[in-house]
Amino acid sequence: MPKASAYDADAQAFITAAVITDVTQQGAINTLVLALKGYSIWTKMKAIYPIVGGTSSQHKYNLKDPRDLDAAYRLTYAVGVTHSSTGMISNGTSGFANTYFNPTTGFSVNDDVHLSFYSRTNLNTGQIEIGSAIATSGPYLMLQIRTSGNTRFIINENAVYTNGADADSRAFYIGTKNGTTTKGYRNSVNIATRTIAALTRPNFNTYLLCFNAANVASSYSTKQCAFASIGDGLTPTEASDFYTAVQAYQTTLGRQV
Repeated sequence: MPKASAYDADAQAFITAAVITDVTQQGAINTLVLALKGYSIWTKMKAIYPIVGGTSSQHKYNLKDPRDLDAAYRLTYAVGVTHSSTGMISNGTSGFANTYFNPTTGFSVNDDVHLSFYSRTNLNTGQIEIGSAIATSGPYLMLQIRTSGNTRFIINENAVYTNGADADSRAFYIGTKNGTTTKGYRNSVNIATRTIAALTRPNFNTYLLCFNAANVASSYSTKQCAFASIGDGLTPTEASDFYTAVQAYQTTLGRQV
């Protein structure tokens, strides 16, 4: 294992901010950063939540900007989120994390967007793992992982969703929109594609472990989250590379699904 001084500067900044002292965790973070940069994905990321270290104070940091500030999209938690070495999970009634990422200001283009969520729990209920909405009628920007046997990738869409059949919600999910095309990925497999015109981005902060319906937390998720991200849209190749990098990271930490 290399000494801390040999780590990538961005990896080291996160390790220092989150007080990650375990050498396996340090190495996993460094390898993840190098992989994302090697795949030319790093610059597309606005917020990356590696959910590493095991505590709320360690899980809150954004790998892209590990300052303890709202403007850096670090997480703050409502009461009811449990943290461990394998991830974080809501109690299903009150627990969620505010990313402080507002899509109207965080993205420069309406339809160049992605969300991701690594779920370690298999549930088939109407929960929402990450996102926000202008109102209960949309437009929505969110992932609704496995409800009634389908996962909904709702990327700047209204009540008609991009659905993909899903038999097990233990996986890494990416919802991305590039131009008028929305694609949903379960691990590296494209399970949903739909064409939809441009819509307005939600003008509310993105929530994690639920979604923000016009500043009201809703549809709390009880799936354990081991990674999440917000960023620009990903091509099919980038989505596959992203999965490869994230799955390698989870495998190093011994919590892959």
